[in-house]
Amino acid sequence: MLARARPGISSIVLGLIAACGYPPLHAWWIALPALAAFLVLLREAKSWKSAAWLGWLFGWAHLTLANNWIATAFTYQAKMPEFLGWIAVPLLCVYLAVYPALAALFTHLLTRKLSASAFGVVFAGAWIVTEWLRAWVFTGYPWPPLGLVLLGDWESAGIAAVLPWLGTYALSGLAILVAALLAWAFSARRWLIGAAVSLIVATAMLLPGGIGDPGDSDVNYTLVQPLLLQDEINDPRKFEEQFERITRLTLPGREQSRLVLWPESAVPDYLEEGYPQRYYDRMTAGGDPVLARRRMAAVAGADATLLTGAVNLDFKEEFGIKRVETARNSVLAIDAEGEITGHYAKAHLVPYGEYLPLRPILEPLGFSRLVAGSIDYDPGPGPGTLDLGEHGKAGIQICYEIVFSGEVVDQADRPDYIFNPSNDGWFGYWGPPQHLAHARLRAIEEGLPVLRSTTTGISAVIDATGIVRQSIPMGEAEAVSGVIPAAKSPTLFSRFGNVLPLGWAAFLLFLGLAGPRVLALRWRRG
Repeated sequence: MLARARPGISSIVLGLIAACGYPPLHAWWIALPALAAFLVLLREAKSWKSAAWLGWLFGWAHLTLANNWIATAFTYQAKMPEFLGWIAVPLLCVYLAVYPALAALFTHLLTRKLSASAFGVVFAGAWIVTEWLRAWVFTGYPWPPLGLVLLGDWESAGIAAVLPWLGTYALSGLAILVAALLAWAFSARRWLIGAAVSLIVATAMLLPGGIGDPGDSDVNYTLVQPLLLQDEINDPRKFEEQFERITRLTLPGREQSRLVLWPESAVPDYLEEGYPQRYYDRMTAGGDPVLARRRMAAVAGADATLLTGAVNLDFKEEFGIKRVETARNSVLAIDAEGEITGHYAKAHLVPYGEYLPLRPILEPLGFSRLVAGSIDYDPGPGPGTLDLGEHGKAGIQICYEIVFSGEVVDQADRPDYIFNPSNDGWFGYWGPPQHLAHARLRAIEEGLPVLRSTTTGISAVIDATGIVRQSIPMGEAEAVSGVIPAAKSPTLFSRFGNVLPLGWAAFLLFLGLAGPRVLALRWRRG
């Protein structure tokens, strides 16, 4: 009754409930029924304006709750008031909700004369397309995809085990289809069918394991979570103490051949050579980048490769003086002699985090970056693979980059694993478990293990089926060691990328729009 009397309020409430399907709550058992109820509500919309409005309200509430962690980032900077974070999130979602609104509008316009079952199928196809658009328009913001609710707990891939054949955005379409089937079954009082669907979904979500355990490689690793607190991470008085903590956690096992993994923001020192000396004078290692790298290599071991987050600078010369022009958020590979053997620069930068969009307009209004400093970061060229010899081929994705489905692997040089260093210390309570869940989606759809080293947690080793093999919880300083899980053969998604989910979207749209007409025509001819 409330849904029919107050459809707008109902859309908001259902959007909030559906967001509870994401980590850390992971209440998929209420998210899917809420999504089903929203589909019933949307189906009853009387006009295209009403359909678009209901889709927007659902998306706005849904995405605002899911992205509440962004507000926490405002507590770790001093240039803007903290309360602005609680305004920024719903304002951001004013834009993000446009995509669910477009899916609702498109579906309403095309299915006004079709059945409820066709409505659900077309909405699933439309959602795939609009979610894909959300992932790249205006640099993209795909966090979180609706399909994330179908990912099982850490020991279960859940329904997300089908990712290699769908891709993330088509998994979101599958979530819509499941909800549509539930909506039809209970609206039509087909209780047995509704109960059967619910049982199948619950079994798939709770069944432990993934599809096809690939086993292990022959590369040893030590993964470090040093607990570098966000309010201390840029404090020069803490730099040496932080390095000593990383050293204590890294030293055990240094006698073996291994890959050592340190997080983003782990090293305050500049490690590349050729900078003006005034930049090195701020370092902890006596103002010498070579000395800094050598002492890091000594900690890792005589037969180790270290992958660590670092900041690199690019200079321009004016009137004989070198000045910083841009910075790069990087991962460096350092060998046992302290030499840099590989470099990766982050390509997907965080707006308002690593650069300020429309700086000439926004900076005079008082807006600033959330990351310390005023120099904007420069993006790298895209996914890359570092050949580390006996320690395998590492694909690198720094922090936020791991959320972009289909953009995490260099397909021309497929890696053996993905290293995802991150600083999740400013992500609040909801951010880190969602970030980990995104990394699990990438592992499943690409068929590659993902190793996450973070400053404060959650760090984890994820195998190619999406199962978390080892983890370090938030708020602990710890290291884990073991053997890197093996990669799978290239998946269907890894070969075709997002052409695959878009193909599924086209199929669903055809099935929903043309299928009933084709069947009716055949029936008449028969």
